[in-house]
Amino acid sequence: MEQSTMNKRRLPWPDRFGALVWLAGVVLFFALHLYAESAWKDPAYSWADNNISDLGNVHCQPWGDDKRYVCSPQHNAMNAGFLIQGATMLIGLAAISLRRSRSARTRTAGALLIAAGAGWVFAGVWPADVNENWHVLGALFIMILGNIGLALGPAVPVEPRWLRWTAPVLGAVGLAGAAFFFTGNDLGLGLGGMERVAAYPMLAWMALTGLALLFGRIGKPS
Repeated sequence: MEQSTMNKRRLPWPDRFGALVWLAGVVLFFALHLYAESAWKDPAYSWADNNISDLGNVHCQPWGDDKRYVCSPQHNAMNAGFLIQGATMLIGLAAISLRRSRSARTRTAGALLIAAGAGWVFAGVWPADVNENWHVLGALFIMILGNIGLALGPAVPVEPRWLRWTAPVLGAVGLAGAAFFFTGNDLGLGLGGMERVAAYPMLAWMALTGLALLFGRIGKPS
């Protein structure tokens, strides 16, 4: 019985690798975000008033409908963060999900999350003030397709049972945030605050799932 319990806890190496990649991606994204933010001097960068993408803008200039002044000396670091986030998301999905997804719903969720991973890459390759159309397309992939993929949950076939409610809940939160963000309703959170409600549930899910796969029991493939 003891040996059986240990086997249930032992994660196959591709799943373990994917979980580690996801955790590394989330940590590096926020580390590069904070680094780029620290170099933004005047006026101070605000999570409420500035878009995430403002940190990746290449030029110093008034930007957006509100003509806020955007100047990010370390924009290359932020764009690297977008690229790393997208790449680690895709690598983790390939390792954990794609090789053994069984149900049509899980496969559909995985495909939508692949699109979201590509969206993060788009955001890094094409800063908003370099190619706004491709950058916005990336944002749509992240906030719409990615959150739909989470809402379909379980988004990966081996999520622990106790964690399987988090993907649909986080996806619903992200979709609500996207609806408010794209219609210009910030509900007092500010432009950047509502954008984070739309984009960051995906990062929260990756971190939670990565930790759960590394340290908890895995579920049966779905």
